Order: sequence, then C-alpha cells, then structure tokens
Amino acid sequence: MSDTESPGIDASIPPGGTGCLECEAGGGWWLHQRRCAQCSHIGCCDKSPSQHATAHARKTGHPVIRSFEPGEDWF
Repeated sequence: MSDTESPGIDASIPPGGTGCLECEAGGGWWLHQRRCAQCSHIGCCDKSPSQHATAHARKTGHPVIRSFEPGEDWF
C-alpha cells in the first residue's frame, strides 16, 4: 500500500450515480447524500427517511463514507 492509500478508500472509482441509488429506484427522497469511499455507492444520510448510506455500510462492511454534497469534502 502506498503512502496515499488507506484501507477502505479507493479514490480511483468514479461516483456510482448522481443521487441515492435506492431512493431514485424506489421514488424516495433524501436530505443529504453520502458516497462510499471504497466502492463509490451513493446513499442518503441518516437524517433521510431510508438511511441508505448506513444500510450499505452494514451490508458490505465498507467502513468510510464521504459527503457527496457540493462544497463539502469531509470523510
């Protein structure tokens, strides 16, 4: 692993979509979007009704998310 790599983070994968994949498929809505740092799945935040980002993390074991909101760059 290089100095710029971290476990659970793969910056080479493009975003998995433009919005929460499950909400878009089911006609739901979200407050904020989160991007899985390992596979780039886009899911909705825990303040959204369906909390798809957390469901994805629990299902896959992917440990790190980052904001997928314009102007935000936190992990």
